[in-house]
Amino acid sequence: QVQLVESGGGLVQAGTSLTLSCTTSRRAFSSWTMGWFRQAPGKERDFVAALSWYEGGTRYADAVKGRFTISRDNAKNTLYLQMNSLTSEDTAVYLCAARGAISVTDQAAGYDFWGQGTQVTVSS
Repeated sequence: QVQLVESGGGLVQAGTSLTLSCTTSRRAFSSWTMGWFRQAPGKERDFVAALSWYEGGTRYADAVKGRFTISRDNAKNTLYLQMNSLTSEDTAVYLCAARGAISVTDQAAGYDFWGQGTQVTVSS
């Protein structure tokens, strides 16, 4: 079993930046892929970004491309999401996810483990 714990969410003003963190409970294996999703009230869970722990390859949703950056610190077993130029459209619960495969996917069903999420609220 893998535990994922997100942190870093909060209330910020539009145009500012925020960095989310996701810490894993055990050593991340080289075959893992980690991802960030978000879910706004009454909406489906949307893909945000993903990163192959082994290859370092990344994928981003069009809505965040150029504004968000996903990265990892293997020594700390931590995944990050740097979010810049935030807008009210970015308001959601952000969830960290992990999947036991090298390939990156933007499909939520492809992830095996999920964190509880951290709320990000952007005021305009």
